[in-house]
Amino acid sequence: MGGFFGVASKKDCVVDLYFGVDYHTHLGARRGGLAVCNEEGFERAIHNIENAPFRSKFSKDIDGFKGNIGIGSISDTEPQPLLVNSHLGSFAITTVGKINNIEKLKEECFAFGTTQFLEMSSGKINATELIAALVNQKDSIVEGLAHVQEVVEGSMSVLIMTKEGIYCSRDRWGRTPVVIAKKDDAYCVTFETSAFMNLGYHHVKDLGPGEVVFIHSDGYEVLKEANEEMRMCSFLWVYYGYPTSTYEGKNVEIMRYNCGKEMAKRDHVEVDIVAGVPDSGIAHAVGYANESGTTYARPFIKYTPTWPRSFMPQNQVERNLIAKMKLIPVQELIKDQRLLLIDDSIVRGTQLGETTEFLYESGAKEVHVRPACPPIMFGCKYLNFARFKSEMDLISRRIICDFEGTDDVSLETIQEYADPDSEKYKKMVDEICRQLNFTSLDFARLDELERAIGVEPCKLCTYCWNGKE
Repeated sequence: MGGFFGVASKKDCVVDLYFGVDYHTHLGARRGGLAVCNEEGFERAIHNIENAPFRSKFSKDIDGFKGNIGIGSISDTEPQPLLVNSHLGSFAITTVGKINNIEKLKEECFAFGTTQFLEMSSGKINATELIAALVNQKDSIVEGLAHVQEVVEGSMSVLIMTKEGIYCSRDRWGRTPVVIAKKDDAYCVTFETSAFMNLGYHHVKDLGPGEVVFIHSDGYEVLKEANEEMRMCSFLWVYYGYPTSTYEGKNVEIMRYNCGKEMAKRDHVEVDIVAGVPDSGIAHAVGYANESGTTYARPFIKYTPTWPRSFMPQNQVERNLIAKMKLIPVQELIKDQRLLLIDDSIVRGTQLGETTEFLYESGAKEVHVRPACPPIMFGCKYLNFARFKSEMDLISRRIICDFEGTDDVSLETIQEYADPDSEKYKKMVDEICRQLNFTSLDFARLDELERAIGVEPCKLCTYCWNGKE
């Protein structure tokens, strides 16, 4: 995934920029970058953060940085921000999103006059560099940003920093957030609202889908009005979003409480303890426990000093091992207990299956599992959420293909399995439960999830669960 943060201030902005970007490190684990603008031009630093915290990698850089305007990013993909010199002038650019038609756009840039793109070590081109090239096809940055939203298939939110301020562009369908906040002497723009709270900023505006806004130290100007239609990613509330963040006026932590409550209302299983898989399952479990009246407890504790995120390593086997090693049991809360375990989702099923076996080995009598979203049926086409290479990595899709006797299952058939009132859905859930050795399994329903979020369903993207665009 990834996130970004920008500041336009009447005084030096480096400290705010440093902490604002650092507050996005839960969204990416490979690279971090900062760029600032001062009277002498642009300064930039990019570091690999796979094996060390963002703060430790950039602490020396910020001692030498100075400037009133700055942008920065956390990314799991390309190095950024990039510094660009073009007919539109000099600027720094950073992005969040996914380009599905990158080869087509690359060829169109060549046809337009772009002569080259720098290759990354992976052999691919830098998506942020491609976005800069698309912007530069037009006569102004605003026209260029509008052009990006027209031609990119997927999603693309962009920050462009000039010597005057920062252009902020939210992706065409508003799948990810872009938020503006202010304090007495500065304005900032951010992916996560949690990034500005301790820096003294206060919320001003959520950009709408496709909207372009220019911020400077004295305020902001809307340069392109928002589109009417929105498809905000629902999974941000379920999993990726930081608990203290708020999107479209709906706080992540509160949404997770509400989701747990919704699940508890129709669940009548008898258990001794309700627990959440750390960290994203915890708030869902608190909501469930409060609604059901069942004791909430932490039968295992997450050890994070050395490996804060289970998917930091690039190798899946290593990620699974790290996830397992992080959870340390509290034997007294597990032995002879009937546990109800809430996780944010089931993707491959590997980690949750191993967690369940870990609980049985620690003496649990029963392990009932309640994922906080419906079964994931489709890989996301719009955001870089998952590392799996094929939809066959999804346990739900593997089971569907086994039942149907083919890997080429139609959209209509998959959607039948996605219907929680269908016999095919119940059969699929029973098989997931059997394969992962749960005592029982019951997923959150999509209508429950939508009620918990509290945004109009027509404004939410639910593609990964039901395949609907």
